[in-house]
Amino acid sequence: MSGDNDLIKLYSGRILALAADMPRTDPLANPDATVKKRSPLCGSTVTVEIKLVDGQISEYGQDVKACALGQAAASVVGANVIGLTRAEVEQARDALKDMLKKDGPAPASPFDDLEVLRPARDYKNRHASILLALDATVEAIDQAEQSACA
Repeated sequence: MSGDNDLIKLYSGRILALAADMPRTDPLANPDATVKKRSPLCGSTVTVEIKLVDGQISEYGQDVKACALGQAAASVVGANVIGLTRAEVEQARDALKDMLKKDGPAPASPFDDLEVLRPARDYKNRHASILLALDATVEAIDQAEQSACA
């Protein structure tokens, strides 16, 4: 039963507030790329649409069907991703992964609010859901850049 109590504590008020305030949920008209990612372990999904201008994200839309942890991560991503490049998004994704798997530092600004997810490091089955938004965003940038070169 103490495991259940620990899991309940994981869903802090800040995580639930982020999950409840999801930005950029409107679909984009004519996105440069659309990527849907799914966590096979829990079934969470995140669909990301982007537009790129000069290598930077100019528009972003997301459809998030995930646990509160995945929603909180997507909320932080959606609130901060406009104007960023692939390198900046990859850096945030890699830092989040290190924070969860190796107890590394939280991602740097503008993604430093992802620190709220640090307690999830002990719940490996939640990591994939937390990483979905950044994983999908990196893949969408890849697709958009490939389409622009074609």
